[in-house]
Amino acid sequence: MQTLGVYIHIPFCVRKCVYCDFLSAPATRETQRLYVEALKKEIRENAGLYTEYTVETIFFGGGTPSLLKGGHIKDILSTLKIYYKVSQNAEITLEANPKTTDLKKLCALRAAGINRLSIGLQSADDRELKILGRIHTYEDFLQTYGDARAAGFGNINVDLISALPSQTLESWINTLEKAVSLTPPPEHISAYSLIVEEGTPLYEHLEQFPPIPDEETERQMYYETKRILERHGYERYEISNYAKQGCESRHNRIYWQRGISHTHDYVGFGLGASSTVGNSRWKNTSDMSLYLSNSANIKEDQQTLSENDLMEEFVFLGLRMTAGISAAEFHRTFQKNIEDIYREPIEKWVSQGLLARDGDIIRLTDKGLDFSNTVFADFIL
Repeated sequence: MQTLGVYIHIPFCVRKCVYCDFLSAPATRETQRLYVEALKKEIRENAGLYTEYTVETIFFGGGTPSLLKGGHIKDILSTLKIYYKVSQNAEITLEANPKTTDLKKLCALRAAGINRLSIGLQSADDRELKILGRIHTYEDFLQTYGDARAAGFGNINVDLISALPSQTLESWINTLEKAVSLTPPPEHISAYSLIVEEGTPLYEHLEQFPPIPDEETERQMYYETKRILERHGYERYEISNYAKQGCESRHNRIYWQRGISHTHDYVGFGLGASSTVGNSRWKNTSDMSLYLSNSANIKEDQQTLSENDLMEEFVFLGLRMTAGISAAEFHRTFQKNIEDIYREPIEKWVSQGLLARDGDIIRLTDKGLDFSNTVFADFIL
């Protein structure tokens, strides 16, 4: 039986943040209801493609999934459990933003089967939150975090973003210290560096925003993140993700380990959601009207991955993990020696201290994790 990760896209939010390039927008309650019905139809009518799979993880992403009524989330999960083989100990995550939920809704979500919550704090500085266009304050986050614990959530991730407009090294350290000082502390912390994406208000009007930290300050933030989180018992297991022992995101591991084993496939349901199953990859339409009218048949950009694509994926995704990649596993997967395909970039980056070779394992060094995109570019065939 193969393992399947399921991603469910909820494309609704109260208001777009200035840095957000995700497929999301405000919507009426009626549009949300129609979307949930279309989503359930897509899930039902594609079930026959996945009879040989066991669903090990489910992830509600967005947008802001916590905007939906608890009953909608329950209906979606019930549809999945009726038509798919969902593991009894499946990890079921929902992204939640402060001010879009309360104790009653969180209790309903917990009762529906959500067992992992990912809360978008981003910053503990109210001025920075306002610049980003977030609808919450730090106090709002504390209320949501406390409600989540009261509702019985024992596995919580907190999302943070560094290198924000007007952010200083001191304010970033303050955000990190506040996150690890929560009672009880979160089991998982995602700490990303801001990327100014084309098409966002931040990109289009960058000169109207306070300055973004320079490269050297951003690098200091990067090292302080590792230092502070490791001091508080968080192990870095991926470039931007830290977890208490045994609390790594199982869903994200399916993405990162897919290149290593094609038993780690994932399917995305909902507007614009992406899927990779075997050597096939596709995404759903981003047209809401088309999705609502025919959600069972809205695949776009379908492609068959070549062996070179799969080898690149093995390297890119595997090296994101601090554990690195196995030369023996590469040979088992492709019947080729990794040195015969990638000898030059491996030797180049080992000599420069960005890669380390420990017997069978090839991994990014601490310095290499900082320059990962530069390293990855050399592995494109």
